[in-house]
Amino acid sequence: MDLGLSQDEIALQARARAFSRQVARPRAAAVDRDEQYPWDIVKALAEAGFLGMTIPKALGGQGRSFLDAVLVIEEMAKSCTVTARIVVETNMGALSTVMAYGSDAQKTLAAELVLAGDKPAICITEPEAGSDALAMRTRADKRGDRYVINGKKHWITGAGVSRLHLIFARVFDERGEELGIGGFLAVRDEAKGLRVTKREQTMGLRGMPEGELTFDNLEVPASMAVLPPSGFARGFADLMNAYNSQRVGAGTVAMGVAAGALELALDWAKTREQFGRPIGEFQGLQWMLADMQTQLTASRLMLYQAARSRGPEGSAFPDPMVAAQAKIFASETAITIVNGALQLFGARGYSRELPLERMARDVRMFTIGGGTAQVLRTLVASKMLGWKLPQARDGYAPRRSLRDAAE
Repeated sequence: MDLGLSQDEIALQARARAFSRQVARPRAAAVDRDEQYPWDIVKALAEAGFLGMTIPKALGGQGRSFLDAVLVIEEMAKSCTVTARIVVETNMGALSTVMAYGSDAQKTLAAELVLAGDKPAICITEPEAGSDALAMRTRADKRGDRYVINGKKHWITGAGVSRLHLIFARVFDERGEELGIGGFLAVRDEAKGLRVTKREQTMGLRGMPEGELTFDNLEVPASMAVLPPSGFARGFADLMNAYNSQRVGAGTVAMGVAAGALELALDWAKTREQFGRPIGEFQGLQWMLADMQTQLTASRLMLYQAARSRGPEGSAFPDPMVAAQAKIFASETAITIVNGALQLFGARGYSRELPLERMARDVRMFTIGGGTAQVLRTLVASKMLGWKLPQARDGYAPRRSLRDAAE
């Protein structure tokens, strides 16, 4: 199938496929079993040039596109979901936010850390503010030439291994007046008051820590406030645009896991014999394989389209509606494909001797993280209806309903 890829993109994809099979695949089971962040793989990714691909050339990166990152992510996810997530986090998300809205000093800081192997952490979710990010309570109080941050975040990907943190907080000026929600950069081990207070015990993706962060009078220089042109009052919506790339990345990880599971199922259907012939000759299983391939192809096309898209008004990020649709479809069909592959293996698929049980645990995360499938459906529907999501009279205070936001 012609996916409209250039020769350079095809070569990048092939290089990522080789890395995935030779470096990531042999380590995947141990990363899951030991629940340890794979620093050896990170080092190999950095040496191979897969970290910070989207960083501009002027800052030491390759200036590659989100589609380039998607091509690499898919190949990594076929072998090791944690490796694929590292590629997402070092090419999208918090990094993309800094590259789009940060100062020159902030961009240089982020580029140096990522190219050296750091996976930035984006710190939004709180115990009482998950899908409703606007309900966050973490606050940043202006004190002269710095901000003092207090609060708590949880389910932060990379907690304890990430150095660079993009922390979202409600901003107050020196008079105590709230200005909006802003982002602040802090480097772990260099900033007093940033502590990892818990690691979550996760079902899958066990080599990528998810944890709780506590900010206790964390002082951040005012120069480390990530400030979009619209300022604090309306800047939160700009900063959150980075999630459009993150969602494309997350959907691609799910799709890549599904592609890896389908490859295993297809090989098994050709070699496993029952009743004197390969099981792939039975029509019922052929239909399963055909449905899985159809779903995978549709997911890939949607994700490629999303990676190539851009939001309104010259946005540096994918179109929010296209990205949301791609993540919904890819993450949900990935669960179906992996479960189908496991079913095709029969009892052996239920065994921990095969990677399918790990794939089934890992892929389940992607209808939840980065925006649940239900919240993303609300986003898509609001676009269809011409309503705005509950955002703000001044950019950050919630409205009563979607209908109110349209008025």
